[in-house]
Amino acid sequence: MLKRFGLILFSLLLLGGCGQPLATGKIEKVGLLVPETINDQVWGTEGYRGLLRIQSRFNIDVFYKEGMKSEALVEAAVKEFDDNGVNLIYGHGNEYAEYFNHISEKYPDIHFISFNGDAKNENTTSLNFDAYAMGFFGGMVAAHMTQSNHLGVIAAFEWQPEVEGFYEGATFYNNDTEVEIHYVGHWDHDEKALEILDRLLSRGADVIYPAGDGYNIPIIERVKEKGLFVIGYVSDQSDLGESTVLTSTVQHVDVLYELVASKYNEENLEPGNLYFDIPDGVISLGEFSPNVDPEFREVMHQHMNTYKATGKLPNE
Repeated sequence: MLKRFGLILFSLLLLGGCGQPLATGKIEKVGLLVPETINDQVWGTEGYRGLLRIQSRFNIDVFYKEGMKSEALVEAAVKEFDDNGVNLIYGHGNEYAEYFNHISEKYPDIHFISFNGDAKNENTTSLNFDAYAMGFFGGMVAAHMTQSNHLGVIAAFEWQPEVEGFYEGATFYNNDTEVEIHYVGHWDHDEKALEILDRLLSRGADVIYPAGDGYNIPIIERVKEKGLFVIGYVSDQSDLGESTVLTSTVQHVDVLYELVASKYNEENLEPGNLYFDIPDGVISLGEFSPNVDPEFREVMHQHMNTYKATGKLPNE
């Protein structure tokens, strides 16, 4: 316990940077709460990168705390942040929306940011990636590259719009494509996700979309062993194997964090639930594998540019 506290304290001091001048606008200091760790190389790491972008952009003190999995822990962390002069707090997940709805009234001078939740108070905002389109384009790539016409989706929850988008994009590109969808029920359940993967592979799926940021890396490693393909998720995962990762549906959390901090600093951040998509510059496709033919890559780039300009998908 003492070692854990020491590591957190060291992290706070390391990021703090004593004596830095505050930004001239409304933003003062920023805090980040993550449910697991900033070292997962996917979701948590993206949040941490966003925090560093804010620190660099506004030259302010920033703080973070890991392992924030309960309302009691979150409330204690918020009090500590408040004592340190933090007035903008990011809760890096949908669970924080409910926590912040309960806590925020006690801290009217702090604005609370969560993801994929329902923000209900005047000083709470929920950020939502409108991820249907990124899933649609990922599904098109998968349907183009499959040899078996059997795709597998290993999603975390049924509400994820990228899952429906993936199905629609794949079947639009090739109506004969079968898309088999399973749900883990958690972002981080590696064992269950790998069990689902084994079933999908046994039934002939040759392109997998692991739409869960906590387990997609072990999924990619297993698929790589089989010589099959995946569509990466959240971050550009081409570095995990360019022959395996056909492309990635990338959510630029770090860019969104900086964008929201700028809105707050300009006193232009709205409460409630906000939605962001590809035209906002916070969602994209990642690098294409060299296994994806250049002609198809060019077609996909044209589709993406059309969507950015018009908001229309290829089936519209």
